[in-house]
Amino acid sequence: MKKILVPTDFSEHAEYALKVAAQIARENNSEIILLHMLELPHQAGDAIGSGHQIPEIMLYKNKALENLEELMDSDFLDGLNVSEAVQFEKAFDGIMKIIKKNEVDLVVMGSHGTSGFEEMFIGSNTEKVVRFSDVPVLVIKNQVDDFKASNFVFASDFSNEIKKPFKLLLDFAKVFNSKLNLVMVNTPNSFKPTHMAEKTMSEFMSEFNYTNYSMDIYNDTNVEKGILNFANKVNADLIGMCTHGRTGFAHFFNGSISEDLVNHAVRPVITFKI
Repeated sequence: MKKILVPTDFSEHAEYALKVAAQIARENNSEIILLHMLELPHQAGDAIGSGHQIPEIMLYKNKALENLEELMDSDFLDGLNVSEAVQFEKAFDGIMKIIKKNEVDLVVMGSHGTSGFEEMFIGSNTEKVVRFSDVPVLVIKNQVDDFKASNFVFASDFSNEIKKPFKLLLDFAKVFNSKLNLVMVNTPNSFKPTHMAEKTMSEFMSEFNYTNYSMDIYNDTNVEKGILNFANKVNADLIGMCTHGRTGFAHFFNGSISEDLVNHAVRPVITFKI
């Protein structure tokens, strides 16, 4: 885990994410890339080319750089390798470009919790980052003084298409010496007998060299409630899921489960793209 990207809008919740990224970076000798996307009004964007309103645009940029410098002086970043960037671009586009350009290994984002993502991630921007990022995305909702993933819930249907991202999940789990709580959620609309569910999970795990895990089948009215209730039951530190790119979350999930779960879970959530 060499490079961690933390997009920031200088909000309280973005700082929560940065503090968690700092803890992960300290444990793994990682570099943090602190990114602020400066989304200007359309007219101002046009003005960059036309030569008008340049002083106003530079004022925005200088203020952003000033805020970044102040953030980088935070005590919790002492001794870490932190670089900063300000870009004039829409949040989603800029984040995706930075991920590829800098070969980022992990994205850590802040979220406002049940009321939705914080400003720069509101609406489709967050959904796109979580859904389309080729690298894991860790979403932080609250202040986490001691981030850990020793009790890690992974919810899935444990189909073959999950195997590739699951390898990335295992790499993350090994860094934190995690106990994996593997869970398959049964709902009235999608139900598997216990013996079939256990067989599916056992065959899935037989291909991986990881021994610190348990397998559970949890019954609930829908998948989202099942994951949240199971995570509460085992007092999870972290919830992990796989995303399915353009078609949304893997068919194990349906409808708006991606946004709903990430928004409603109080615990940190990490996603891995299929």
